[in-house]
Amino acid sequence: MKITVDVDCTPQEARAFMGLPDLEPLHAAYLDKMKRNIDEGITPDSLQAVLKSWAPMGEAGLMLWKQLSDQMGKASTRK
Repeated sequence: MKITVDVDCTPQEARAFMGLPDLEPLHAAYLDKMKRNIDEGITPDSLQAVLKSWAPMGEAGLMLWKQLSDQMGKASTRK
């Protein structure tokens, strides 16, 4: 036996029905911060902070990525 149920609701209504938290205020704050960053422009300090947050081991991770990219660059110029 197979039963199909179609529910017509908005994503917000579905999240509320499933008991998921309302992340709209968090999303709005994130968008505001991103808009401010775009308006102010990207500074070297902000770029460095982003890269550090992406690197798994902080400064050591950044050095590893730098060495890897340097090695790849040298390998691509060899014939």
